[in-house]
Amino acid sequence: MKRLTLKLKLTLLYTFFMLLVTCAALAILFSLSNRELLATVQDRLTHRVQNSADAVILRDNVPAVETDFYSVESDVYLSLYDETGYFLMGRIPHGFDSEPEIKDGQIRKLREGNTQWYVYDMSFRLSADQTVYIRGITSVTDAKTSYRVTMRFALILLPGLTLATAFIGYRFTRRTLLPVRRITDTVQEIRADADLSRRIGLPESGGKNRDEIYHLAETFDEMLSQLDEVFRREKQFTSDVSHELRTPVSVIIAQCGACLTDETLTEEQREQICLIEKKAKEMAEMISQLLFLSRADQGRQPLEMEELDLSELTEMVVEERKFLIREQGLPVLLTSEVEPGIKRRADETLYIRMLGNLISNAVAYRKPEGQSKIHVSLTEKDQCIIGVVEDNGIGIREDALPHIWERFYREDAARTKGSHSGLGLSMVRWIVEMHGGKIRAESRKGEGSRFIFELPRTEK
Repeated sequence: MKRLTLKLKLTLLYTFFMLLVTCAALAILFSLSNRELLATVQDRLTHRVQNSADAVILRDNVPAVETDFYSVESDVYLSLYDETGYFLMGRIPHGFDSEPEIKDGQIRKLREGNTQWYVYDMSFRLSADQTVYIRGITSVTDAKTSYRVTMRFALILLPGLTLATAFIGYRFTRRTLLPVRRITDTVQEIRADADLSRRIGLPESGGKNRDEIYHLAETFDEMLSQLDEVFRREKQFTSDVSHELRTPVSVIIAQCGACLTDETLTEEQREQICLIEKKAKEMAEMISQLLFLSRADQGRQPLEMEELDLSELTEMVVEERKFLIREQGLPVLLTSEVEPGIKRRADETLYIRMLGNLISNAVAYRKPEGQSKIHVSLTEKDQCIIGVVEDNGIGIREDALPHIWERFYREDAARTKGSHSGLGLSMVRWIVEMHGGKIRAESRKGEGSRFIFELPRTEK
């Protein structure tokens, strides 16, 4: 199940609480409004009846009313009764067919069918010996119907209000978290291309809207600048030190060669000088690799691209390595299976170095006993050139596989045959990627390893 994003979580949380507050407010409002509605209806009824007393007069000692008495105001119908409860004049609402007993000063709720009514009677003395009753009748059901229409209208608006709240909340949250998204994208880009010069670069706000996230982005940019400077100095230091070491190491190798020409040396002295020369050459190779990677980091390692027959070049590298293996007397069987006629634009020197490093790595991590086997293959499939260097050596632990491309990383230095600096695979990966390809490793501890590089048929 796909995990919810932070934007969606905050939007749902914001919408939930807004909906909860709105529903609670509407529930309280409707509850209070219902009571207020009934109180208002009763108040209108009593006021209308009381005010209508001015419209009741005596004419020729007979009760009479003015024209306003017949008008229906505030949905209140008025009628006039004598002391015995006999109807004299006025208006009775349609649907009110009963003739309830007159009760002075009381508001009563009566039901006629599906309609509820409020009835209010008030006595009024026209003269010293003559009293009449004014009755007011109003429909509670009609008032509640208007109230229900309002309530339904509010409930209809509620989903729209919820959607509007969710939309506004999402836009607000998205805008608020935009710097976080930019921070994430920047980190992913840095991880993808290892370019510490990238920055989040939020727009200047002139002191406005500089919230915690904005300051976080600024802090992140400052940290990137410091890291970039640290790595730049480290690269420069590596380059400078490598350059400075080349001369003394070259002098050591030259002097060892000169000393070995002296026929007066004892066998023990000759062995010691040979050991010094061997270690100096290993140091020279490491310096060469460091210089290569340093130039690559600084973008100063050129690629001399030309049309090459990779099949012939691969066979040539394999034959050269076979000769070195025989010369060193190593128990290693190196074989190859190369599809002929595979051509592509590439840097000849770097391709030889890449393939040579892979074979050298397989030789270095061979098994301590018995004959080791290394097989090199090169094929073309689906417009892709696939090269494989496979061995039956000591293998690599699964948890170590992601780290083998790191500089100076060696899974088990104690079991490495000969001198191995841990820089070879870093160079291999860089060379493959600079040719637009990719490389991966497959291995099982104790069973051997397979390094597979893939190059697109055409140069990218």
